[in-house]
Parts: sequence; structure tokens; C-alpha cells
Amino acid sequence: MPSRRTPAAASTAVGHDASHAVVERLGAALATAGFPPMPARVFAALLVDEDGRMTSAEITEELSVSPAAVSGAVRYLTHVGLLRRERERGGRRDVFVVLDDAFHGALTNTDQVYAGLIRALADGVDHLGAGSQAGRRLQLSREFLEFVTDEMGGIIDRWEARKATR
Repeated sequence: MPSRRTPAAASTAVGHDASHAVVERLGAALATAGFPPMPARVFAALLVDEDGRMTSAEITEELSVSPAAVSGAVRYLTHVGLLRRERERGGRRDVFVVLDDAFHGALTNTDQVYAGLIRALADGVDHLGAGSQAGRRLQLSREFLEFVTDEMGGIIDRWEARKATR
């Protein structure tokens, strides 16, 4: 029986299959790097989407997952600064948007990301004592995060200069 797909539909299907494969591979890589699996897949889907904008229903359909799974994932991704939520023009639906340089904002917002952790580590050192093995581990962790925070400004400047030459 001949295929009912037109050449354009077949081309679109091949493109969708290719983008789906990229989404799944990127999502798996992000999960391996420590992302929760569902936020990893949602983030990958938005990165791969041509305009980087999808509604919850579109994400649900693209990934073949439940609306509840998408809701939890976008809440997480919004919290860590990888997505932003916008209202669809003239509508009531939310659209989730990934920035072209999404990792930049999430990784360079060290004050928000690390400040609470640095305080908790410092409190831990105070409670456990700087001379204890645990206190030394906490202090080393705190110093590392303070170093990363201090260095981030220079890293951002170097990235912006490099990006400008692309």
C-alpha cells in the first residue's frame, strides 16, 4: 500500500525524528551531569525547538509525558533560571521560553545560587568546629564556592569578549 505522506510531510517527519533524537540525547547528557531527568528533557526540548518557545501542552505532546511532569519540570527550570514564563499574547496560556544563551544566566547568577549554601557551610563550620575533619571539609567547600563566586565576573567578561568575535 503506498504511503499517504506527501514529500513535505515526510521531510517534516524526518526533521521531527532528528530533533526528537537530539532532545533525548541532550536530555540524557544533562541527566548524567546531575539534572533531574524530567527537567533535563524539558530543557533539551526547548533548546532544540526552533524559536525556543513552547506551551505546556506542546511540551507534553513533544515528550509524551503527563502535564504534571511538565509542570514540575518547568517549575524547577524557572527556579534555577534556565527558563522564563511569559503569557501568550491575547491568550491565557503560559509560554515557556529558553534564552539563546540559557546557561550563561543560570551559571553566572552565583549570588543567588551559592549565597545560601556558603552561609550554611559557614554555620556548619561554626557548629562542628574548624578543627574537626567535617569542619575542615565544610570550610574547604565554602572557600571553593567563594572562589567560584569571586572568579565569575572575570569569566563572564572573557565569555562576552569571545562571544563578540563569533
